[in-house]
Amino acid sequence: MIHAWLKHSAPEPAQTDSMPSRTHAASPYMQYAKLRSAARYNLAASGVMSFPLAELPIRIEDLEVCGPTLYGYQPLMERLAKLNGVTPDCVVTAQGTSLANHLAFAATLEPGEEALVEWPTYELLTTTLEYLGARLRFFDRGLERGFRVDPEEVARRITPHTRLVVLTNLHNPSGALIDHATLRAVGELALKNNARVLVDEVYLESLFDQRPRPAIHLGDHFVVTSSLTKAYGLSGVRCGWVLANPELAQRMRLIHDLYGVNAAFPADLISVIALDHLDRVMARAKRLLDTNRPVLDAFLRSRDDLAYVRPEFGTVAFPKLLNGSVEQLDGLLREKYETGIVPGKYFGEEQYFRLGIGGDPEMTRIGFERLGKALDQMAR
Repeated sequence: MIHAWLKHSAPEPAQTDSMPSRTHAASPYMQYAKLRSAARYNLAASGVMSFPLAELPIRIEDLEVCGPTLYGYQPLMERLAKLNGVTPDCVVTAQGTSLANHLAFAATLEPGEEALVEWPTYELLTTTLEYLGARLRFFDRGLERGFRVDPEEVARRITPHTRLVVLTNLHNPSGALIDHATLRAVGELALKNNARVLVDEVYLESLFDQRPRPAIHLGDHFVVTSSLTKAYGLSGVRCGWVLANPELAQRMRLIHDLYGVNAAFPADLISVIALDHLDRVMARAKRLLDTNRPVLDAFLRSRDDLAYVRPEFGTVAFPKLLNGSVEQLDGLLREKYETGIVPGKYFGEEQYFRLGIGGDPEMTRIGFERLGKALDQMAR
């Protein structure tokens, strides 16, 4: 079992496979995010800051404690189907993207089967796959490749035993976009090996009115996961979903029975109202990112101690520290500058760190100023 997150060293993507194991199920990143990521100047958060409930036309009379949510609240499924251009029987609702991914993995893989996962990767994807007993292989989409997915690299790493290829689009942690031509090429490779492709699109939502159609439209062998959490600032309603062909979607609904009877009905009601007013939610999120992205761009251009790919879209960036220790930088930022980043060890790359630009603009501006001061202090 790979414990790169605990050992603070990343395996070589082209070399390392992992054996299935269900021992010590835990997510070091989630423990970090819950217990250590908060800071006065928070550049660690990867989503847009919380959308105020007062800005939605919600009255207490519109909410109920209980309702018909046994296999998904039908009005919510209909709105998610419309948002994604599918029929409601292709939609499985879940409490956030992480549970959506868990359901999708459980429905598409048997213990001991092989998953091919991008690298760098979001730790919770691999720890969940390992918990479910998957055998992991990796393909590289690192800085030297511009964090792009190269179908030739996927072809080199995929095997006749691969049953699932796992991608994030936009890439978590770099924010790099995968275009449909590349996704289609990966899908063809998967089909030849009787495999599916799972695309976690939670950050793709941050393209807003430029968002391409979900990858589910590329064929039945594609599975898509997403939520309202990252791009819209609606994390608290836990509105996540899977898009899959109807037969596979039904399998996920039955697996979901193992985790609970029904969802929180007030959250489903709020999600419906938010989706009915998504233009308002989008406009506020877009203003935040349009304000903060130039701050990120200016910061990156000013640093000769970082290597980076400038993300055109999304809420995150993933620069590489060329000299010194990210652990030291993280400690200095917290102890002296009240500023938070996410160390790259949680994505398998110790010399990198993830930055988020979805926060309050003034807080974000000061956070980047303080990050620059910490880097200057380390250089001295």
